[in-house]
Amino acid sequence: MPVLDRHDDVFVLDLGDGENRFHPDWIASADAALDEVEKTDGARALVTAATGKFYSNGLDLEWLYANADRYQEYVVSVHRLFARMLSLPVVTVAALQGHTYAAGAMLSLAHDFRVMRADRGFWCLPEADIDIPFTPGMSALIQARLAPQVAHEAMTTARRYGGTDALAAAVVDRAVDEDAVRPTAVGIARAQAAKAGPTLGTIKARMYATVLETLRSEDDPLG
Repeated sequence: MPVLDRHDDVFVLDLGDGENRFHPDWIASADAALDEVEKTDGARALVTAATGKFYSNGLDLEWLYANADRYQEYVVSVHRLFARMLSLPVVTVAALQGHTYAAGAMLSLAHDFRVMRADRGFWCLPEADIDIPFTPGMSALIQARLAPQVAHEAMTTARRYGGTDALAAAVVDRAVDEDAVRPTAVGIARAQAAKAGPTLGTIKARMYATVLETLRSEDDPLG
């Protein structure tokens, strides 16, 4: 389960040391952590990180196949997590120390900044290869956060971007050595911590109004 810790003005949400898939309990734990960040007063920022081989492998397909009758409810909860991260009134930085796939990659895009390990690990949207179409909300998020040609390539070819390629395509903002991933993310977050508050939240809400509306819609989340 995700665990929240605080280092001065920077909250660090450790997503776990496994594949960090979006089990409903995992989502609930992440939401509770975001509650804590959001209700705190004063300067603050958020880094999400993980330990081990994966940052996140995305949807919990095993749980989903066992609970097919809850598919729409589950997708709504994932969309809400994306929307919440995208509009959080603090600066957010994803520290990608390992593989970042599918909905895990989308979660990283919902952050303000991304720092990735340069030498190992991939950032990938594999949906075209695994025969799972992007929902309208997912498509809107990806296209809002990546340049059009990069979004097209990532979504239609399932390209696996290593750290240096991800930096060249502006999928991530920094590509650094393994030991520097989390410290670099914390440094970016700390430098922006004073911006936390309603004004930043309003800026994000207006900047991504269409994406947020799509992600928060429960009428037909699957399209």
